[in-house]
Amino acid sequence: MGPDRKKRIVAIDYGTKRIGLAESDPLLLFAKPVGTVDRETLFSRLKEMAGRQEIEKILVGYPLSSDGSENRMTGVIDRFIEELSIAFPGLPVERVDEHRSSRDAMQILAASGLSRKERNRKGRLDTAAACVILREYLETRR
Repeated sequence: MGPDRKKRIVAIDYGTKRIGLAESDPLLLFAKPVGTVDRETLFSRLKEMAGRQEIEKILVGYPLSSDGSENRMTGVIDRFIEELSIAFPGLPVERVDEHRSSRDAMQILAASGLSRKERNRKGRLDTAAACVILREYLETRR
């Protein structure tokens, strides 16, 4: 990687069935959907990107309840974050509150004109939620 090449931020919406993935552009302006992946594909893709030194940071949606308390998924996410930190020791992994990301993602998909069937297609919401997490993070950095 040349010294002038910018790194990306990767966002993960972790679910027990599917993992939504989004990445920023190199200028950290936009969130781009990557798709849904399984755990093995996620780790191999991150390993590939990390090997090319393309990742600045990994964001993981952290599922707190609406009152800010932890719920049954927070422990699952804590273990997942620990595994990411072990697999990629040089990369910062940051928790980002995601309690509204799925609802916001559904509103974005509805506004995009997609049919209800298309909006509910497996993985579409997970990927959109990862984009929402990343977009909100990028907006707060500006």
